[in-house]
Parts: sequence; C-alpha cells; structure tokens
Amino acid sequence: MTSNATITNAALRLHHNAFVVADQEVTRHFYEDILGFPLVATWCEREHLRGKLRTYCHTFFELADGSALAFFQMADPADHAELAAATPRSLNHIAVAATAQGQAEIEARLAHHGIACRIVDHGYCRSLYVGDPDGMALEFTVDAPDAAAINERRRADAHDELRRWLAGDHSPNNNLR
Repeated sequence: MTSNATITNAALRLHHNAFVVADQEVTRHFYEDILGFPLVATWCEREHLRGKLRTYCHTFFELADGSALAFFQMADPADHAELAAATPRSLNHIAVAATAQGQAEIEARLAHHGIACRIVDHGYCRSLYVGDPDGMALEFTVDAPDAAAINERRRADAHDELRRWLAGDHSPNNNLR
C-alpha cells in the first residue's frame, strides 16, 4: 500500500468529538438550549484513565447526521486541571457542516443570547465561529455553491501543494477570497 492510498469506508463519519468541561449544566444550556443540539446520552463513569482511577460524567449532544459533540466533566478538580486542554488563543476547533439557513439560525440564537460570533468568507466556504463556555471553538461551515468543483481541484493538487509548502514556498493558493 502506498503512502497516498486510502482505505475505502474506513472512517464513515464523525462519531463524536470529546472535550473536557468545567460544568456540565453550563455546557448543556449552551449546546441544547442555545444551539439546539439535543442531549442524547449521559454516562456516569469510574475507570482507570491515563494511569489513575477517575470519576466523570460524559454527555453527548447529537448532530443531524447522528454524530455527536461529547463532553467530560471530571468529579475531581485536579483531574479537570490535568485533562482540560482549553487554550483561548488556540486554533483548535471543531467544524460542523451547516446549511445557509442553519448557519443564519445559529447566528440569530447567539445574538438573542448576547453571544458574540465571527463570520469569515474563506471563498470555498463561509464560516461562523463561536467559543463555547469552556473555550472550545466551534465553526459552522456553509460550503460555496461550487464546492464540488473546488474540492476536486484541491484533491488533484493536494500533494503537490503540500510538497511546495514544505519546500519553503509559502505563497497562498487560495484565489477564491
């Protein structure tokens, strides 16, 4: 198998993305009451995790395709301090696909609750960015109308563009903005 070979259907869809939070109720309010993602599972657990017996609550908020955003709240504050990875200036984020109508609805819900967001037109997509109560960045992305053609072009030159970048040519290749 070559390095650029793919395994067909190895990853079917996002199952869940997990993040450590300080307060499950604050998280539930944001994701369920404000964004409208239903809470579909809560697991209360005690297990050996990363070398220590830990007690935690693990919640899942469903997306339309059946995948979920998931959150851990540790019972011991020391476990939270050790395992939480929120850094306010990080580029780490979870991006979910949205329709234009869905993105507008999220923007309106956030405005109703006085929560700031940022909109960026990347050319290949339009993104709404918002931080959750624990500092995780969320992106709601609406693909450009010609996304299929754009994706085909980028797929065709992805390896060449990466090699160019790694060789030191850092000139932009996004002429869609």
